[in-house]
Amino acid sequence: MTTTAFITHRDCQLHEMGSYHPECPDRLTAINDHLIAQGLDSYFVYHDAPLATLQQLHRVHSAGHLERLKRASPELGIVHLDPDTAMNRHTWQAALRSAGAGVKAVDLVMAGEVENAFCAVRPPGHHAERRAAMGFCFFNNIAVAAAHALEAHGLARVAIADFDVHHGNGTEDCFQGDQRVLMVGTFQHPFYPYSGTENQASNMLNVPLARGTNGEEFRHVVSDLWMPRLREFQPQMILISAGFDAHYEDEMGGMKLLEKDYAWVTEQLKQLAEQCAEGRIVSMLEGGYSLSALARSVAAHIRVLAEL
Repeated sequence: MTTTAFITHRDCQLHEMGSYHPECPDRLTAINDHLIAQGLDSYFVYHDAPLATLQQLHRVHSAGHLERLKRASPELGIVHLDPDTAMNRHTWQAALRSAGAGVKAVDLVMAGEVENAFCAVRPPGHHAERRAAMGFCFFNNIAVAAAHALEAHGLARVAIADFDVHHGNGTEDCFQGDQRVLMVGTFQHPFYPYSGTENQASNMLNVPLARGTNGEEFRHVVSDLWMPRLREFQPQMILISAGFDAHYEDEMGGMKLLEKDYAWVTEQLKQLAEQCAEGRIVSMLEGGYSLSALARSVAAHIRVLAEL
């Protein structure tokens, strides 16, 4: 059995963007409840997510972005940054915890304390660009983690795999042209944020998928496109933007993946990590808004990470 860290923080459940918003605290509750119900909770090493430091955030975000977010943080009520993305008085702290979780995960994996880690955090991150919050995201958690692996631990090559139903435009914005990072991604297209298909940098492998794409088609893309490119790159760590909103039951998107597909892609990435990255994987929660499907999919994903 592999030692897997489970990193989260209660602050992540205090961030709210309004009644009926799909990116809600119940997402983490559903995951935790399901892991307990399935008897999986006792197999992980639990850690509280620390607060990301400004130095860690500045590796991928502009000072102006951080200042604007801090100023926008309300004392009371909810402030909208755009129609989809809003802050309450707990959002700033929750966002720091979410980014800090990835940093902690990288530190634990690099120290050899655990082989891999899953970060059950919100707000998510992969839409946050260098200079802008968007799409429910404030800081780009996976980018902060990847930059920490490169800058603090001296890795030369890290890969980011993103299977969320939406394109990780923010992660691409942070790393396009940076040859130390290879990003591979699948996403429904045309669909929010309507990016990812034009002017791809050489270190980006974006694979747009049509509405209705099922698991078989997804697996072909991963096997035929992702894996050869990842093997050629030989990453020293693999980071996963683990969005589960391409699930058949998730009404946020229109794709047809199932838990078994998330388990399968995790297996592929885990095998690669064992071959070239000493097993090092850091996975961070992104999307997933059908609570039951989200919880089941996370369980399938983390079972593979922990070899349960």
